[in-house]
Order: sequence, then structure tokens, then C-alpha cells
Amino acid sequence: MQDYVTLTYRGESFQLPVIVGSENERAIDILRLRKETGFITYDPGYANSGACMSSITYMNGEQGILRYRGIPVEELAEKSTFKETAYLLINGQLPKADELRNFSIMLNDHSLVHEDMKAFYQNFPRASHPMGILSAMVNALRSFYPELQTTEEEINFTVTRLLAKVRTMAAMSYKISRGHTLVYPRPDLAYCENFLNMMFDTPVRPYQLTKEVVRALEVFWILHADHEQNCSTTAVRVVGSGRVNLYAAISAGMSALWGPLHGGANQAVVEMLTAIHQDGGNFRGAVARAKDRNDPFRLMGFGHRVYKTYDPRARIMKRVCDDLLAALNLKDPLLDIAKELEEVALKDPYFIDHNLYPNVDFYSGIVLRAIGIPTNMFTVMFAIGRLPGWISQWKESMDDPHWRISRPRQIYTGPNETHYVPMQDRT
Repeated sequence: MQDYVTLTYRGESFQLPVIVGSENERAIDILRLRKETGFITYDPGYANSGACMSSITYMNGEQGILRYRGIPVEELAEKSTFKETAYLLINGQLPKADELRNFSIMLNDHSLVHEDMKAFYQNFPRASHPMGILSAMVNALRSFYPELQTTEEEINFTVTRLLAKVRTMAAMSYKISRGHTLVYPRPDLAYCENFLNMMFDTPVRPYQLTKEVVRALEVFWILHADHEQNCSTTAVRVVGSGRVNLYAAISAGMSALWGPLHGGANQAVVEMLTAIHQDGGNFRGAVARAKDRNDPFRLMGFGHRVYKTYDPRARIMKRVCDDLLAALNLKDPLLDIAKELEEVALKDPYFIDHNLYPNVDFYSGIVLRAIGIPTNMFTVMFAIGRLPGWISQWKESMDDPHWRISRPRQIYTGPNETHYVPMQDRT
């Protein structure tokens, strides 16, 4: 039986259908609102607007729940690999043994990039940010590879090729920005191992892979693989709604992710820790400033717009962080400051009352720093992890029977009709 919500305005009533999701989420269907009433809704930031129906990711900020295709992210982080999680998101189910094997082979077979692309890379200014380089180069992929085809087999081939090449391109963007010799992917290494080797191997000092570092990166990417309709995912869907090619839509997502309020948050954490260290390690002063309503200072990596309890990804990342630091036996003053801030935030009533728990960005920034990832590569690392989610969201939007090109409305607040005034009459 269909439920309705009744909207009443000046004595006239309108019925709007109610949509119920699989987790009992409820939405008011306003597709016919403007046509029947002349009204639109006003919702800056779209915090209360559902732009799509999706079967990919479920999150509940009040209860601290995050699931990919119904599977809790905690189980995937403990038992799965990034490749398997990527397959799950893109294809809707966990792979069988032969499917995962074929997926792995395709990722290795297509990990090289066209040699002509090196000329693009080498002409970026040396100081260019790796995220800007990667975003531009993903968009440029359309010039080297054909338009996406329509059969399921061809689509799977295209998106797997993109997953393979973005990892290589990300490492290239770092190497070229540093003026270092490029390291090519090796067919004998798995997805995460290959990336680390391309990043850190040099002719003078071969990179030594360790299981703790590989696993830390694996979990980091799993935890960032998708997060429902966030800023960058929405960018992918909005740009994709114009039926642009896949590469342009993913490039748009990368550009959106670059911002400090989104994917750049873990970089902001390390920059904040650096500033506190330069201030003599005065973390208590930073905490006091964060609690002062009249001070614009914010502690980066604490609290979350959606999660009103502990970010479930943060619990996992904290364990990974603790295990990694213990295994590497690292001594780093920034990590010491981070531990002090964490202890304060978990005990201070102000932070607890305001739900300002350490979030995934807080711990992931520390993990990436411990691995040796330079700060300006943090958003690139996030982008590699989020790529399966962007692809799955893009694929779902292409198949959506309710598809419409994105075209938000607005409330106009400018001047009423006026007329052109000739130059000589303007005062």
C-alpha cells in the first residue's frame, strides 16, 4: 500500500508519495512537486535531498554503520583484499576464484600506460601538485583509448583497464614531480605491492616490501573504496549525467576530492600536526583553541559531517595505525603529538559531547606518513582507493531507468527587470 505525505498551502493540499529503502530509509518523492504546485525545495549542500536510488553502499551516521553491497566494511577490512573489494563494488557480488584470478590478470596486463603519455607528464611544471597532474591525465586517457562500448564484457574491460592504469599514473605523477626515474609495474607483484614498488623503488636503493606496510595500504584503500553520495561521488554522477565519457566523469570526481574539506582532510591533519610541532609541541594550546567558539581554529581529523558517533572506519584505521607503528618502530614527533591529541579527544567531555571523535582522516594521515607517502600525495592515495566506488556509482547511474540530466533549480535573489543604460547616461 502506497503511503503519502500531504503538503498543505493556503488551504490547498497536495499528496506526495513516500519511498522506502531496504534499510527502512524514507524519502518524499517530489518529482511532480514543481509541476503540480509551482514550488521547488531549498536545500543548500543537498544534505536532505536524495538524488538517486542506489544499491551500492549503505551508511548510517547515527549508528556508525558502513556496508558495501550489504557486507560490513569491518569484515572486508579484516578478511578481504582491495582487488576483491573493488570487484564487489563494481560487479555487485564477491568474485569466485576464477573471476578473481581473471580480474587480477587483467589488472596486470593493462597496468602499462601509452608511452606517448610520458610527454604530457614531463611538460607539467616541476612544482605541479600530483593530484592536479593525475586528474588532467585521467581526462586525457580518452585521447588514447576508445569510447566506452555498450556490452557488459566491453564495459568490464574498460573499467578494469582504468583501475590498472590509474595506479601506474599516480606513481608516475609522483616520480616525475620529483624528477626521478620512472619505475614500471611488475607482473609478479599484486596490486598494492606494485604501487609501493613503483613509488619507492630506485636504481640505487631497491624497495623492500614488508607485509605490514602492504596490509596497511590494502586496508586504507578498502576503507576509502566508497562512501555513498559524498561530494566527489556526486560530482561523478552529475558530470556523468551529461553522458560524457567515463574518463571525464572520473576526472571530475578527482577534482572534487582534491579539496581540504573532502579528500584533502588527511593532508590537513599532517599539516596541523606539523604546525603544532613548530609551536613547540603545544597540543594543549591547540585543544584550547579548538574549544574556543570565538577562535576559527579547527582540529583537523576530528568529527564528521555524517557520523554522529565513532566513524566505523576510524576504529579499523586506528588498529592498523597502532600495528604499523609498532612493526616499523618509528620515532616521529608528529606521531607523538597525534597520540596526545587522540588521548585528549577520547576523554575530554567537550569532544565527547560534540561527537568530535578522531575520524578516519586522522589515523589515515598518520598511516600514510608512516608508510613514507609524501603529504602532497595523500589525496592521490585517496583517489586510488575511491576509484572502484566512483566506477560502480557511474555504472549504476548509466543503467538507472529514472535517469535525468542533473539540473538543480535555484531561488533567484537578484534585481527585478531593469534596462540597459547607455554609457553617457550612467552616473
